[in-house]
Amino acid sequence: MNIVAPAGNMERFYAAVKAGADEIYMGIKGFGARRNAENFTLSEYMEAIDYAHERGVKIFLTLNTVMRDREIEALYENLKALYERGLDAVIVQDLGLFRFIKTNFPDIDVHGSTQMTVSNHVEADYLKNIGFSRVVLSRELSLEEIRSVKENTEIELEVFVSGALCISYSGNCYLSSFIGGRSGNRGLCAQPCRKKYETSQGSRGYFLSPKDQLMGQKEIKKLKEIGVESIKLEGRMKSPHYVFETVGYYRGLVDGIDRNERTSDLFNRGYSKGHFYGDREGIINSKYPSDFGKFIGRIEGREIRINEDLTLGDGVSYVSKEYEKLGGEYVSRIRVKGEAENQKSARAGSTVVLEKIPQGVKYVYKNYSKYLNDEISRGIKHSKKNIMISGIFSGKVGERAILKLMCKNNRGKNISVVKYSDQVLEKATKRSMTPEEIESRIGEMGETTFCIEGLKVEFDGEAFMPLSLIKTLRREASESLREKLVSSYRRGASENIKKINYNRFSKKDIYFSVIVSNPHQREAALKFGIKKIYEKGLDVAKESQLRAIDLESRLASNLYQLLENKNRAVSVNWNMNITNTYALEEIGKIPGTDTVILSPELNLDRIKEIGETGIKKGLMIYGRLKGMFVEIPLFKDGETILKNDQGDEFEVIINSNGNSELYLKSPMNLIPKLDEISDAGIDELVLSFTNESAEETENILNSLKTKTGEYNPYNFQRGVY
Repeated sequence: MNIVAPAGNMERFYAAVKAGADEIYMGIKGFGARRNAENFTLSEYMEAIDYAHERGVKIFLTLNTVMRDREIEALYENLKALYERGLDAVIVQDLGLFRFIKTNFPDIDVHGSTQMTVSNHVEADYLKNIGFSRVVLSRELSLEEIRSVKENTEIELEVFVSGALCISYSGNCYLSSFIGGRSGNRGLCAQPCRKKYETSQGSRGYFLSPKDQLMGQKEIKKLKEIGVESIKLEGRMKSPHYVFETVGYYRGLVDGIDRNERTSDLFNRGYSKGHFYGDREGIINSKYPSDFGKFIGRIEGREIRINEDLTLGDGVSYVSKEYEKLGGEYVSRIRVKGEAENQKSARAGSTVVLEKIPQGVKYVYKNYSKYLNDEISRGIKHSKKNIMISGIFSGKVGERAILKLMCKNNRGKNISVVKYSDQVLEKATKRSMTPEEIESRIGEMGETTFCIEGLKVEFDGEAFMPLSLIKTLRREASESLREKLVSSYRRGASENIKKINYNRFSKKDIYFSVIVSNPHQREAALKFGIKKIYEKGLDVAKESQLRAIDLESRLASNLYQLLENKNRAVSVNWNMNITNTYALEEIGKIPGTDTVILSPELNLDRIKEIGETGIKKGLMIYGRLKGMFVEIPLFKDGETILKNDQGDEFEVIINSNGNSELYLKSPMNLIPKLDEISDAGIDELVLSFTNESAEETENILNSLKTKTGEYNPYNFQRGVY
């Protein structure tokens, strides 16, 4: 089972390699789901590819966002350079980008990002059949669901086991986008889930902020047993120390070595096992959303009984009873109760007297361990990642000495080099080397990235074997093997980009449709004369809940519902994130696809860029925008209204499956702009109703006649970054 590690820059990259990562996912500047990370320039990326390949490590390029046609095509030159250098795989969210990559670079592996919300074996199998080699499953799947997916598909599976969790299904979170135009599906999430909210019942807290995920030996063993190919660690924006320690921890677990977990000493906003055991509680930390460190005790007067060791140089943070940070410091003096002199350290269980603390402090957290960070720094400095090689040495009187070194690259290709001594070997006049001594000397690989095992020595025992000769052969052979190993990944690509050919839109005869959530809305739509009426469905099809998906519905809100639909003509809902012509064409290849409702993250200009593919295009012109689709019920009381500090309000609704759906309270309304929309190449205009009354539904429908109402465009006007 491979370990897939994060790298947000070169320093984190080196830390991941040295700690034992098998595969590393990295972004290039300007692209990917972590555009806020430092990421890599093209030259840095190519340097990293070579460095990784010398050590048997694979590199995956993260392009896991939705894109425009022009952005996809603009990627070609960078993709070509990385492909030719030996890039191992690309991680994507956008079906259009996937098809563009496979058309232009057919033999590169493409992985489906967790942003694709693949949650069942049918969706996973579809991706395999169209050319994906691996899929990163939704974090919301339990062990039993992962097991079922694995048993019913042959595509490689990758599962997140540590790091930050999104409270919403990845790819189905739009809150940052709809509030301020910073789209998570474009790699610029502003993390509104980490903000404080107030409920309509008067409670305040971080109700959308999950704890981080951290699986242990038990969970890794179970994933290994069911045959999961790769485990994924989150953390492209975490520190190099965090990356090194976390990768090292899972390296030990995968290799069967139980070791103490120390990741929580480096970053801690609370931890859970996520959804691994199907738990619906214990995932949220409503008290605080950021790294507080480890709780070490409560203040009583000026004293604290610590439950963690404390050492000079450690960092502590002071927290109020409302869990607000009031300050912090690096420990420069430790006074233990009952001791006359200051101490260098205090053991867990000791009572420490604090001399200067901010007013209102209730809790103390240790957010920096000097001992641990110093140890990790030494580990990063001195650790090496080697690739195992084998060899054959031959030395006989009257012949030139021969050293052959062999290895495999990470794609299974055999690599070998042969080096000969300059002179033939003469008979030794004194004692010659033994085969064991020759093996030992050749095995001294020094600063190379190789570790030799299984060296076969064919030595007649009579030839004079100078140590300098062995060193020269070893040095020349190892350097040649390194060069040949790195060059084995090189490949050529066409100079000519292959683009999609499509026609620009023409003005169409537009018709209206509605999505309804109850019978009253349906009656109002029928009364108004709407002929195309959809029933609101579930955005996600989990492996254990496939029977809950209505396959008779003409509206597909997830890939499973589209693939298995019983209708001859099916419409694709907007949460499938179709934003370009390439994706429109690709999803149109699925039998029955008739209409695609475009993403409401697109503004009018971006909508006009999408060409004609034979698939009809729809656009939602009215509706409460869904900001999140959350696996768990967020509140015990069920439905509630949340308000953020900026005054925005959101309705949380519990659906028929027990999931939470978070809607922006103020609906999007484009009806006053119908004349502009009529020139955008749209076939179908969709009105989506959630909890509107029959009267409200009628009023909205009647406004279609006058093209009036309160214009509320959200991203239709400003677009997203």
